[in-house]
Amino acid sequence: MTARYASFAEFYPYYLTQHADRRCRRAHFIGTSSAIASIAQYIDSLNAWWLLFAVVSGYGGAWIGHFFYEKNRPASFSQPWLSFRADWVMYWQMLSGKLSW
Repeated sequence: MTARYASFAEFYPYYLTQHADRRCRRAHFIGTSSAIASIAQYIDSLNAWWLLFAVVSGYGGAWIGHFFYEKNRPASFSQPWLSFRADWVMYWQMLSGKLSW
């Protein structure tokens, strides 16, 4: 049974528990960075294949982190929108040094 969260503030601490392994967070960071670069490349070239690569690299990094390091299911399987937002918050916290990576 999937837990329901009343707010993002309630969900985010749970999300972080699913990313306790530093290698999982790093895989997320690399995947998200690659997705950002792919979107920038799409804007420059207008080649839609870059958008596909953005999705594959973004989710691919996350799934590698979960399946190989955390050994758990990505939260996006049960909470896609909260997880998408949480991934960007975690990315920013890692980028700004608030969360180790």
